Amino acid sequence: MDATDSALVAGVLARERRALAKAITLVESTRADHRLRAQALLEALMPQTGGALRIGLSGAPGAGKSTFIERLGIDLIGRGLRVAVLAVDPSSSVNGGSILGDKTRMEALSLRDEAFIRPSPSSGALGGVAHQTREALLLCEAAGFDVVIVETVGVGQSEVAVAGMTDLFVVLQLAHTGDELQGIKKGILELADLVIYNKADIDARATELACGQMRSALHMVRGHSAHWQVPVLQASALTGAGMVAAWDSMQQFRTSTQESGEFEARRKRQALQWTWAMIDEGMKDLFRQHQAVRAELDATLGQVADGTLAPAAAAARLLHHLKT
Repeated sequence: MDATDSALVAGVLARERRALAKAITLVESTRADHRLRAQALLEALMPQTGGALRIGLSGAPGAGKSTFIERLGIDLIGRGLRVAVLAVDPSSSVNGGSILGDKTRMEALSLRDEAFIRPSPSSGALGGVAHQTREALLLCEAAGFDVVIVETVGVGQSEVAVAGMTDLFVVLQLAHTGDELQGIKKGILELADLVIYNKADIDARATELACGQMRSALHMVRGHSAHWQVPVLQASALTGAGMVAAWDSMQQFRTSTQESGEFEARRKRQALQWTWAMIDEGMKDLFRQHQAVRAELDATLGQVADGTLAPAAAAARLLHHLKT
């Protein structure tokens, strides 16, 4: 590690926001030399990670995720905590661009010295969660943040991706969005540790009815924690109603899972899954770089696209090169 990267490590540990931002930019880079530097950086900082509560938050567009996070973040700062937000914005499928608007939507929170907000594009990653979000999370922990919130795009498989990197997965819902059983069909209830109906101030009666339906639906789903019954709460991020109860429930979850051993077991399982995901990604890169594969790849894929070669046969043909 050169002097520049050593200074970057020191800056992150000293809780310098500029150093943290530079470090995250480094781990987000796809350049081969930057990836090597990022790995060395993370290795140096790993002993200082693991101390934050990692909260994943998802919900359909319009559920008020950014407003909820800003209100929660300001409340937590009032309790003496430091809060980092990793907000993953959807990338355009046309030009790869991203709106990156969360810092604008969380204007009050972004002005606080105790907060750090990092919007980043999903870059086409599965589920709308950026490939390097896990590494950015570790950097935030090394920088001494007590709570790290990962806000997902809220579409596709983003729930699965964020649940695989956080301690607690929160789903924001809205009343008047249809049959609550639809959540079961998407599998989202099997991932949720806490369900919160936001914007409850708009229609209190409808929200109460929706909460009742959700509680009934949850009885049909076996959650992934045997020691935790998923609560269904109401809140209004705009007025602040229900926000204290929401945080108290998150704290109760951490206490319950720590006492049962599930908290640490989940982190270990996630670390192993992350390792295999990185191996899979690395193997795919090595596959593409194989000389024989490179020579035949375009022509083989062209046959698949034309319908003259079955995908399974194409894959077998290309993979055969790795055996020789």
